[in-house]
Parts: sequence; structure tokens; C-alpha cells
Amino acid sequence: MYSEKRHKLKVKRKANKIVGDTSRVITCLHVPEEGYRRSKIIQRIMNLSETAAKKLMAQIMADFSGRHEDIKHIFERHLMEVKDYLPRDAMLSDVQRALIGAYFTKEYAIESAALFNPSIVAHPDQSHLKKGSLRFIMSLRATGEGHISSIVFRSGVLDRNNKFLFDPISDFVETPDLQLDPVYKRNVFQRKLNEMGASNEITAYVLNQLPEDFTYNELIVKIGDLRIKPLFSETIQNRTFEVICWLADSNYEVSFHPDHRVSERVIFPVSKNESRGIEDARFVQFFDDKQDVTYYATYTAYNGISILPQLIETKDFIKFNILTLNGKAAQNKGMALFPRKIGGRYAMLSRQDGENNHIMFSDNIHFWQKSQIIQEPEYPWEFIQIGNCGSPLETDKGWIVLTHGVGPMRKYCIGAMLLDLSNPSKIIARLDEPLLSPHEKEREGYVPNVVYTCGAIIHNNELVIPYAMSDINSGIATIEVNELLNGMRAVV
Repeated sequence: MYSEKRHKLKVKRKANKIVGDTSRVITCLHVPEEGYRRSKIIQRIMNLSETAAKKLMAQIMADFSGRHEDIKHIFERHLMEVKDYLPRDAMLSDVQRALIGAYFTKEYAIESAALFNPSIVAHPDQSHLKKGSLRFIMSLRATGEGHISSIVFRSGVLDRNNKFLFDPISDFVETPDLQLDPVYKRNVFQRKLNEMGASNEITAYVLNQLPEDFTYNELIVKIGDLRIKPLFSETIQNRTFEVICWLADSNYEVSFHPDHRVSERVIFPVSKNESRGIEDARFVQFFDDKQDVTYYATYTAYNGISILPQLIETKDFIKFNILTLNGKAAQNKGMALFPRKIGGRYAMLSRQDGENNHIMFSDNIHFWQKSQIIQEPEYPWEFIQIGNCGSPLETDKGWIVLTHGVGPMRKYCIGAMLLDLSNPSKIIARLDEPLLSPHEKEREGYVPNVVYTCGAIIHNNELVIPYAMSDINSGIATIEVNELLNGMRAVV
């Protein structure tokens, strides 16, 4: 399978370019940090005459209602976020309610800075397609003002010749409804607190008051009871409550309207640990022991100071569960889940040390305790670091893993290796040279000299690679699977 004399691989770059659109905007809460300012803004609005208030509201609707599908609902939602700053016993008219909501709302252009680091999976719906075609969903990292990252989606069809036929992109973008009362499992919650070093008699007391499956609201009630009647040092109690709430807020559910296009959906930072961005989602179509499908994605949550690996799970790309990844090995960036269990255990690639390719196994998808290095930098184009570029792809010859290597001048290239099917800790073969390097038209951008992907797909015997170009936009490349395998060097 592997030739001694390796020829230059024929990687085909498609004409498709996936670029950001500054007109794609979402609404966000826009609230001054100082509470007294919130009250003053509300009072100024309430001091407007009825005529002036109606005229102002009419202008706001004329300017913005065509840019969002239900802007009045948004205004009402944001009004409720500042309800504690309303004058006591205030009787607000409908116009005043909408105006207050509008003043605490802003638009955010999610793709205005960049659209990059894509991954691609088969769509849950493969009905009504021509023979040899595949419907896909592509995730991308979108960044806007302040370089805050979110996850956006595109959909379309790969035909039998692997021509990309993208679905029309909606003019609207939808932020999801947040599940305000998610359910937690007490033993999982306790294990995570243990690993954080945050378990104490206070956490034990609070959790013992809760059922095995408890809701967010039930947790808040028990914390509130302890605030009212403290049983421990109030200083320690308050610090403990902060940690408990931080953990609870890091696990949540979001849901979109099922009748809206995939391209309307955006997963924007919700919890404090991802306040500065959701980075580099690696989606995979995962088959369980019964061949039922769940889509998982690992991503990096960033709060401006520290990073935290998180897990997304969804069946339909409509409802998403956002969960923490736990354990000593759930560290650093770039985790990529295998698409099925191996030897009865979950398997995941990772890069705990920021330099080498690791692999780890677990009986529980949420907890990862140990990892081992399977690949270290070997060639000059990867001397700085190597890592995976998305979930492994199964072939009858082994697991194809796209890798990234960082070389001189922080130049990122995409490589590839092949892992043993039953023992993926073993590398069978690898490329000596990069599969993709940034050429002259790809090297200019927010981060120069970078090509990178978060996940590819195999279709009609070709490896289809959506990839980012210098952290600003994205393109697509393909190569025949057999040619890639034949171009690898056997590892002994």
C-alpha cells in the first residue's frame, strides 16, 4: 500500500470560497456594568411623553424590524434582564416596555472579522437525494467585534462528483432559546467539583438536599435557603456558591426553531467561561453500539484568561446540550472524538501538552483521566507543535487522521497519518511532507501563513477537506483516498 518512492500528491483546491458576511447580525444584551446607570437610562425613557415615545419606537421598528424575525420578542426578553432596575410599582405601557428593551439591545455582526476553521459531517436528513449525493452540515468559527467567536452553520449537497451545492444562506440569524432550567446528574456534578478541588462540607450539604436528577432552579433554591440561614462561614459559603453556579452555568441547553434554515443558527457564548469565545468546534457523527447516531463536537471555551474544553451533543442540530469535559486529561485545546467506540471504550485524540499528539480512552464520554503520546514533532514543518485537525475517518486500511504542524515563522500546514483500526494508539503510516501548505493567495489574513481544518469527510472515495486560510475565510480541497494512503510512509 505504501510506496518507497513517493510522488507529489494531487490535492485539488476547489473554486468555492466561504467568506464572512457583515450583514449577518444577531442581537445581544447591551447593559452597562454599573447598576445606577441602568436605573438612570430607564428613568430617562419613562420621562418621555407618550407622543415622543411612540415616534421613537416607530423609528426603531422601521430601522431594525426587517433585520430580525421577531424583534419585539427580543426587546421583551431584554426588558426582563433589567426588571430589577425598574422603579418600584412602575406601570409600563407596551411602548415603554419595548423602548426599554431596545435601549438594552445591540446588534453584533458575527462574521464581520472572519469565518474559518470548518468541520463537516453528514446531515441527519439524507432523504430525496440523487444517487451518489450526500447532504452535509458544515460548522465554522465566526468572529466579530472584539474577536469573540461563535459557531455558525452552512448546509448543502455534495453530488456524485463531489461538487459543492450550498443551500441559500438566510438573511436572518437566530440566537437560540436558552433552557433556563436544565437537569443535572448529582454524581456527575459531584465528580466535577471533586476534580476542580472545590468539594467541601458546603457542596456536600447542598447536593445532599437534591435528588439524583436535579434542575437548575432546585439548585438555586437550596443555595438560597443556605444564604438565608447560614450553617457555615458566610465568606466560605459565598465562595463555594460562586464555584457551584459557575459549574452549573457551564452546562446548559439551547434550542432553535426547527422550521428555520441551518444557516440561521448560531451558537453564541452563553456562560462566563466562554464569554470571550467558542473556538474550533470539531463535529463528528458518532455511532453507538446499536448504530444510533449522536453528533458530538468538542470546542474550546475562552473567557479572556483561561481555556476550558467543552462538549456539544445533538441529534438534529436543533437542540444542543452543552457540557463540561471532565478529568485530568481534559486539558488544553484540540480534542477530537473517534466516530465510534473502540474495544468498548470511547476514544479521543488530544494535545494536553500543546506540542504532541495524544490519544485517550474512557468508559464515560464526560470523563477523561489518562492520555498517552502517539506522535511527536519529527519534520521541520512541525518542529513547534503538532495536533489533530478533526476526528479520525475510518477506512478499511485504518483511521485517517488529518494533523496540523507548526514550523518556522509560525507557518501552519496540514498533514496526515494512519492509525491502526483496532489499536489506534499505533501509527501505521504518515506523510513526510504537508498535504496542504498555505500558498501565496492563502497566506494573508488575521493570522498569516495558516491553513487549518477542524474536520473532513470521505465521500465517493475522496477525502473532502474544508479548511481555513489564515484565520479569515475558508476554502475546500479534495484528494483521492487511495492516493493519500499510497503517498504515506509506513511507520515501523
